Amino acid sequence: MGYYVNPGNENFREILQDDYLDKTGLISVINSTIGMKNRLTCVSRPRRFGKTYAANMLQAYYDCSADSHELFDGLEIAKDPDYEKHLNQYNVLYLDITGFMSDTDLAGLPAFICERILWDIEGQFDSIREGSKVKDALLAIVNKTGRKFIVIIDEWDSPIRDPEGTEKTRKDYLEFLRSLFKSDITKRVFAAVYMTGILPIKKDGTQSAISEFWEYSILKPKGFAPFTGFLEEDVQKICAGKNVSFEKMKEWYDGYTLRTQDGKPFSVYNPSSVVHAAELKEFDSYWEQSSAVYGALDYINLDFDGLGEAAERLTAGFEIPYQTTSFKNDLTSFGSADDVLTLLTHFGYISYDSEKGMGRIPNYEIMTEFAGMIHRVTHRETMLRLKESEQLLADILAGNAGAVAANVQKVHMKESAPRWYNDEQALRAILKLAFFTYRDHYIKLEELPSGTGYVDMAYIPKKYDPSPALIIELKAGGTPEEAMEQIRSRNYASSVEGLGDEPVLVAITYEKDDKTKPHHCLIGV
Repeated sequence: MGYYVNPGNENFREILQDDYLDKTGLISVINSTIGMKNRLTCVSRPRRFGKTYAANMLQAYYDCSADSHELFDGLEIAKDPDYEKHLNQYNVLYLDITGFMSDTDLAGLPAFICERILWDIEGQFDSIREGSKVKDALLAIVNKTGRKFIVIIDEWDSPIRDPEGTEKTRKDYLEFLRSLFKSDITKRVFAAVYMTGILPIKKDGTQSAISEFWEYSILKPKGFAPFTGFLEEDVQKICAGKNVSFEKMKEWYDGYTLRTQDGKPFSVYNPSSVVHAAELKEFDSYWEQSSAVYGALDYINLDFDGLGEAAERLTAGFEIPYQTTSFKNDLTSFGSADDVLTLLTHFGYISYDSEKGMGRIPNYEIMTEFAGMIHRVTHRETMLRLKESEQLLADILAGNAGAVAANVQKVHMKESAPRWYNDEQALRAILKLAFFTYRDHYIKLEELPSGTGYVDMAYIPKKYDPSPALIIELKAGGTPEEAMEQIRSRNYASSVEGLGDEPVLVAITYEKDDKTKPHHCLIGV
């Protein structure tokens, strides 16, 4: 048993000691690529989506230095007709790139990786020739043992994402990968390769250094979609076993929309956050900041037209359109707001539906992170909108009805297309945009059943926040007095009973038949 070559199955054995959701169906997918044209696989996912768990599972299944029957016999993969054919039948080369990076500088990374692999080979096999290259040493092992290699590379893109990297260190690293997987002996040495990270393979403008790989990103996961994260049925089992609310789990951690190969949409949950929430029985943000993700604000602040507005709309809960095709798969070659939004999609901040061409904040966990960032956005227009949004809440709480009406009218006139200006749903959408900083204090509920009707919009104060609840009724036409009467006669305030002080009642209307579309507001308790 070695460190990098045939490291055994202990990592996966440890994983099985906790509550394990069976994702061994992924092994069948990789088995189908062994010895085939598509044997080189690159899977990219956001951080905390179980990439390392999957890599450890594959390592344990293929490694010829271990007997993993006891680990897999009771799992889904054991039902596969080719289960025994591939179980523990290959030499395995396992490379955790972040581990190498912690022991050397980026400039020396390729040479250091080669040195450590050769050191491990020499310790396990007969002495290798002095000056041998890694691919030659691997070929010698194949010839000696009669077993080809399964290569597993975890966090392959760490050198591409590292802020200390230079264009030269990135190119040198890509050339190292190219030397392994784009050579005349690739087919003789490698039965299959599974490479995983956050970013897809780097586009270098000419020919990618590792263009032979078949890519499956969070944007286009294809056959790997069911293994991207936890599925709905997975989360239901966890919630039942831990006696926690599935509805709350869905609100906090659902929302990454993927599609099956025949185009059907389905939800994917963040595995790490679901496990933490279930174990601790507390719904919170368990977002773990990496150096790349921590700098997301820097990318949002880049000077591209429309980027600040996109951040506002995402924070307000809207879907936004953008194109993902121009992104160069690195952290430096940005040419537009679309490139930045695509990067945030790979980081996991935005869920993108490739069929609709639209992205949105996926769930409440990510919304809390995003809403925190919006206060540090430096786009001038966004900073102004932040102040106006915060002022809107201040005016509501102070009873300044005229100022509230003017604020909402300003946003309504700016944002609404003439064909749907008179739609009451449009007014609701505009209020969301005008009031997009509400998440600092409130949780928003729409069409909330209450009394003898449904509240248009209710804002419930967060735990420990002293702000009163808000009950808002919106009307396209009519008077604010009529809207306020509806709030009172239908007893909408009963929906927030017991939540601190008396709720603030807000009625907002506008005169849809008047060319100037004047807005009116009435505030009461």
